[in-house]
Amino acid sequence: MIYQAYEMQRSMLAAASSWAAIGANLLNNPSLPLGYFGMGPAVASALQVFAGFYEHKGKPDFGIDAVVIDDQEYDVTETVVLEQPYGGLRHFRREGLPADAPRMLVVAPMSGHYATLLRGTVRRLVENQEVWITDWADAKMVPLSAGRFDLDTYIDYLIDFLRFIGPDTHVLAVCQPSVPAFAAAAVMAADNDPCRPASLTLMGGPVDTRASPTSVNDVAVTRPLSWFEDNVIATVPANYPGAGRPVYPGFLQLAGFISMNLQSHMQSHYEMFKHLTAGDADSAAGTKNFYDEYLSVCDMTAEFYLQTIEHVFQKHSLPKGEFVHHGKPIEPNAIRDTALLAIEGERDDISGIGQTRAALDLAPHLPEAKKKYLLAEDVGHYGIFNGSKWRTRIAPVVEEWIRANHTVSAAAPQTVTAEPAEPEAAAQVTGPVVAEPQVAQVAQADSMAPAAVEQEVTVQKPASKLRRMRRKGTHAG
Repeated sequence: MIYQAYEMQRSMLAAASSWAAIGANLLNNPSLPLGYFGMGPAVASALQVFAGFYEHKGKPDFGIDAVVIDDQEYDVTETVVLEQPYGGLRHFRREGLPADAPRMLVVAPMSGHYATLLRGTVRRLVENQEVWITDWADAKMVPLSAGRFDLDTYIDYLIDFLRFIGPDTHVLAVCQPSVPAFAAAAVMAADNDPCRPASLTLMGGPVDTRASPTSVNDVAVTRPLSWFEDNVIATVPANYPGAGRPVYPGFLQLAGFISMNLQSHMQSHYEMFKHLTAGDADSAAGTKNFYDEYLSVCDMTAEFYLQTIEHVFQKHSLPKGEFVHHGKPIEPNAIRDTALLAIEGERDDISGIGQTRAALDLAPHLPEAKKKYLLAEDVGHYGIFNGSKWRTRIAPVVEEWIRANHTVSAAAPQTVTAEPAEPEAAAQVTGPVVAEPQVAQVAQADSMAPAAVEQEVTVQKPASKLRRMRRKGTHAG
């Protein structure tokens, strides 16, 4: 009943939000003097903040139309090149990009937010790389006829995507997908798959949550798996295409994230209120844009969520060598030529220091020269992949690592539809030491904290065996 209760509350608050927006618009109308005197500006601002917080948020757009490099603007094209029931691929390429530019697959988290949470990540990477990003579906919008989606399926999708893009593709996984992305790389390496990643960058991911546990980790390990199944799994209501599907609702995930930093979120909205009252719409817009994205959430399938809790946070299956894919043990030691870069934030309150770096120790047959570790000092979880420190300090290190492990391949793949069922100098890097990866440290504060807003190739048969129906042309590579 929790989903039904939420839908009822959302409907009521959406109506209240609409009336609040009407009131704010009336008070802000220059033809009405009431908004200029007494409590008028404060009331209008309060109504505007309320309306923005409780209005219905759909799936946001990426909206990356152009990028500016060295004071010159370049148009960016965005295309959906692959569609499957639980997610597809979006392709971004800027005009003037060299034909031999590295190809990169950005793996967005399936953790309650849409892939657009990585808009800033894509905007920066598309300057110098041809970028694809996983665009995961909202589970409540996927019909039951599409079947299950669990960790095995997630890994299958990543393998499909890499085979679709082709050889010598670089992968960047942000947060949650670090474990399945590493697993996919290991599976493909064990199979000697020519489309295995040329490099794999893991950013703030829970590879081994036994290192520096955070409050998120504590919640996962202090309760049995049955507690999560009984208390946070809900059934999609009848008014959605996925009616009857058991899911972990995005609104519960959002509530958890907000509760972790409740004071910061309240302060951010208070500052937005003050900006609006003072007539500083530009400053208020920065906060509003952040929350328009942050409050847009989607659901996860129950099986994927529960398996993640069990194998990533409770059993630590990957670092213990107990992780399996379709019943077959995953062999991390099969990774011998996929360069690994682990990135962590010093102030990350979701994935603690050491959790992502643990991936470097799981590939003993990978030469040390192909391992690297970067610690972003004074940077929180979101600052690793968004904001000014990402753009000017972290991204250059990622790009340098990609180019150090890049070879030129053939052109980009074709569009396929599945049947439904300016950078600053890089941070200083110390040289490698015995049995230790290279280390880079990145300074300065996290600008994405809530309070501070800012080829054609022969493609192998997809691992998930989804039927591909038609081709729609070829993209330049």
